[in-house]
Amino acid sequence: MQQALALPALLPELLPAPPRHPVVGAQKDIRYYGTVASGVLNSPETTGMSFWSINPYIGCAFGCTYCYARYAHGFAMERTGDGGRETGGDTGEESSPGDALEELPSWLAFERRIFVKRNAAQVLRRTLQGRGKSLGAVQRGEPIVIGTATDPYQPAERHFRVTRELLEVLAEARRLRLVIITKSPLITRDVALLSRIAQRSRLTVQLSLITLDRDLARRIEPRAPTPEARLRALRRLSDAGIDVAVNIMPVLPGITDRPDTLAALVRAVADAGASHINACALRLRVTSRRRYLPWLDQEFPELRSRYERAYGSGYQITDRYREGLRQFLKRTCRTAGIRYGSPEGRTFEGPADAQGSRAWKEGTMPGALLREASPHTTSRALPIMTGEEETEDRSTAAPPAAASPPSVQINLEI
Repeated sequence: MQQALALPALLPELLPAPPRHPVVGAQKDIRYYGTVASGVLNSPETTGMSFWSINPYIGCAFGCTYCYARYAHGFAMERTGDGGRETGGDTGEESSPGDALEELPSWLAFERRIFVKRNAAQVLRRTLQGRGKSLGAVQRGEPIVIGTATDPYQPAERHFRVTRELLEVLAEARRLRLVIITKSPLITRDVALLSRIAQRSRLTVQLSLITLDRDLARRIEPRAPTPEARLRALRRLSDAGIDVAVNIMPVLPGITDRPDTLAALVRAVADAGASHINACALRLRVTSRRRYLPWLDQEFPELRSRYERAYGSGYQITDRYREGLRQFLKRTCRTAGIRYGSPEGRTFEGPADAQGSRAWKEGTMPGALLREASPHTTSRALPIMTGEEETEDRSTAAPPAAASPPSVQINLEI
């Protein structure tokens, strides 16, 4: 009997291969797969960006309609291959990522099939202790941005704590230059750890918030925390002495770009303690178009033809629009007493033509027409583009437009 029991240990090839990506958790219609990362600190040469990046997860459950990072899932599946069926650790389920993803459109798989980098902290520690080129991120203080292709504080983090473990490794180093991008108030769980990091390194938290309108936010970012929750998180982080910026990214043309609502957003985040604001207009790359344009057809069908003209020749909207947006926000930030832009934030902005520097002057665009609000607009009277050129406290929410007298609607050029 003892020999029979010992046989598998002597002949491990007789044992079934362990699952490559076991199911490690499930949440309603979301499934989480464990994955073993060979590296977590991505170099600027790899990403084409001007900073190093870390993404604790692949995929994001928040399901933002405009998300550009859906391409990451394709890369993950290419690495996965057809690993056969896999037995899920905590759930006891048997599944294969490939099979599960085939059941879903690629854009939806990004939101519902999340890969968890279970060994990320160990890999990062080994990387920082090595002698490779990644030491430049430590020795020269080159920026490291956490959360460029996922939200590091999405719901998975509450259970798996991968981001927390990564931060504990980074807290051991000195003179780093760290940025964390998130929409989630879960980051306040780590206030004490973030404060410790800020004492040894340069740290900025960038909270993403594109509108104060709770109902509109729910339509655009179906599973993301409410604007009120993010403002509370902003206040708590700021009160703890942590540098917090707000990313108004992306500004959605014709939907979240009305000057008065943008000005209200700037004032709200300034009052909540943000140190500065970063902003850029929507970029429609191939992977984000597959999700965003069908959503636009459903929610704002009157804008579809205008988007097709505005984004017909590329993923960027016109230089004129982008520079106009930038100049408007700069003036609005000066009025609100908050800084516009940072070196890290400008990384996400595209080049813009100076011809648009007079755009958005006094809340209008050059040549724009002023018209009464269309009877087809929502109660919050979103702007219409001309298309001529290419747990929640409601106290901080924007008041319903119905409470204000009817206003003239501004038609913004693209």
